[in-house]
Amino acid sequence: MSNTLQSAQAVADVVDFLPLEGTDYIEFYVGNAKQAAHFYKTAFGFQSLAYAGPETGVKDRASYAVRQNKLTFVFTTSLKGDNEISAHVARHGDGVKMLALRVQDATDAWRQTTQRGGRSFMEPVRLTDEAGEVVMSGIHTYGDTVHLFIERKNYRGAFLPGYKKWESSYNPSQTGLLYVDHCVGNVGWNKMNEWVKFYEEVMGFRNIISFDDNDISTEYSALMSKVMSSGNGFVKFPINEPAEGKKKSQIEEYLDFYNGEGVQHAALATNNIIETVTELQNRGC
Repeated sequence: MSNTLQSAQAVADVVDFLPLEGTDYIEFYVGNAKQAAHFYKTAFGFQSLAYAGPETGVKDRASYAVRQNKLTFVFTTSLKGDNEISAHVARHGDGVKMLALRVQDATDAWRQTTQRGGRSFMEPVRLTDEAGEVVMSGIHTYGDTVHLFIERKNYRGAFLPGYKKWESSYNPSQTGLLYVDHCVGNVGWNKMNEWVKFYEEVMGFRNIISFDDNDISTEYSALMSKVMSSGNGFVKFPINEPAEGKKKSQIEEYLDFYNGEGVQHAALATNNIIETVTELQNRGC
């Protein structure tokens, strides 16, 4: 057998201990969830999906979920001034809190990652209502960002237990957005390799592309980046850190304005980027 075939077989023989089915949803902690949901409907073509708040028995927050094709965003606002949601908004402004990943077994995903050094955010919990059950668990990652593991194979509801279907007569047309292509994390000076190691050892990811400051730079700004991919390639998380330049890099500016490490952007796939961007511009983006 050739060396190439042997290498391919060796890769195939590696067991993916954390088989991810893709991004289940992204949750933003924001100052005004209803306003944010309305903006994403108006500007980006998302549709109303589900709501949770005092009317559904949730006392400390209001959450609006919107969807377009396989993209689901959740916008959450605190209804109290002394919880983690309000503290997150005070510290960072509006930003991503949860990168929720779909799995077949959320209990095993939590066990596998915490045994490998992941810091637990949520032990496995079973949420139920008349539409079935969802199992959730989670671990911390860079900054205040969290990875949730979502097991929903036994659930038939609109979104999650605790939410009710959000009916709305205002449903602008879609803009061609399909799914999350990747989510980029910005980390501090000399922290990129530390988080690359985390994704390799804790989540079984692999580094598929690397960029240094010779690849991504201007006369004044530069950055370093490594792209981490899940074993099956369904989830990709590039990790950026600053690099030396004549002025602050865009990563340094992010860290200053966001007041710490966090998700810089979510890249969204489309089959026709010209048509999608044109439509977004026509809507004022």
